[in-house]
Amino acid sequence: MNLLRSPFLVHNGPRWLRRETIKWSFPRGRASPWVKAGVNTPATKWLRLLNSRRPVGRGQCRHAASSGFTLIEVVLALAIFALMAAILYGAFSLGHSAVAKSEKNSTRNQKQRAVADLLGNYLRSAFPYKESAQDQTVFFIGESDSVTFVSAYSQAMGGRGMATIRLSKEQDGEHGVALRVAETAPVRVSDEAVALGQSHGLTFQADMRAVRFAYLDPQAEDENWQDRWDGRERRELPRAVGISFLNANGEELRWVFPLMMTVLAR
Repeated sequence: MNLLRSPFLVHNGPRWLRRETIKWSFPRGRASPWVKAGVNTPATKWLRLLNSRRPVGRGQCRHAASSGFTLIEVVLALAIFALMAAILYGAFSLGHSAVAKSEKNSTRNQKQRAVADLLGNYLRSAFPYKESAQDQTVFFIGESDSVTFVSAYSQAMGGRGMATIRLSKEQDGEHGVALRVAETAPVRVSDEAVALGQSHGLTFQADMRAVRFAYLDPQAEDENWQDRWDGRERRELPRAVGISFLNANGEELRWVFPLMMTVLAR
């Protein structure tokens, strides 16, 4: 609207504004030349003040309203963010559990290898011990849950010297089984003399279950494993000793340790 042709200003404004309005009126859409020229008269100052307070059109209101986010857009953004967070958390949790499981299996395997190395040193060094030169019997008592023999390897004496070794299983909790190693040095065969020696015991907790000992007959052509072996009756050592057990995952494992004295004698 042309402010200079407003009926309100022409008829109701101050006398000096009415004179200026009649004198300097201009067509619609054109600015006053006096305003453009920067003439500082009371009328031009009043016109500048009125022109600076023009109302905002409908198009400008719609443009300002469309520059923000709607509720649906915000909800969709939050849903996408929550979905991505759940996916990332699942991937991180899966990777963490896999690493923890791998470390646990590695620790268990290291324990089992350490136990196998120690048992292998004892059994491979098994010696056909006789109480006297005239005695033809050999000291070796093997059962399905334990074995007692004389070995030329002594862990307590730094790997040298003969000692009486006893391997047995012990109950560890409801389902677990611990493997115990008892070493007595010097060699004492009779029950009365065992108390005179120095005994050292060690218990291995390697997540074993259902430990069982077996003995390979050296006289059989095929593999003939026995659940019991008495050196006094057979007068010789078995060819090998097998130890079978179930691990924590329920898998059956078996260790076979050949007795070198019997292998070399054949």
